[in-house]
Amino acid sequence: MTITLDKARIIIAEALKTGAANGCKPLTVAVLDSGGALIALERSDGSSRMRPDVAIGKANGAIALGIGSRAIFKRAEEQPFFVQAMNALAKGSLVPVPGGVLVKGQGGAILGAVGITGDTSDNDEIAAIAGIEAAGFQADGG
Repeated sequence: MTITLDKARIIIAEALKTGAANGCKPLTVAVLDSGGALIALERSDGSSRMRPDVAIGKANGAIALGIGSRAIFKRAEEQPFFVQAMNALAKGSLVPVPGGVLVKGQGGAILGAVGITGDTSDNDEIAAIAGIEAAGFQADGG
């Protein structure tokens, strides 16, 4: 099972819908496959210029470490030097805050990740989970 472009579009549409329903600031949503390649990205009107990089960084970190970015955030609090080293190895493309959610298929296989940015990290994560579940996948925020 993989995340198809059609499924990525469902994830993005539902995530943006959830963000709007919750009164979130403009969101940017990135969907990556299990190898970290970008499948789809949308940036809401009014999103700042760096938001695509942040969204991709949240999802990339989740895929690279195999845990949702909330778990990476907790690890950064407990072992800041470890996460700093991982970010250096990832060439700065790891964003260790909630909003990077693993997309899992049957049996818990990691199919990819969704990264969302634009509002609070908690609200970003809520929108990501809603999008992933709407597409029929399991979400793991960490």
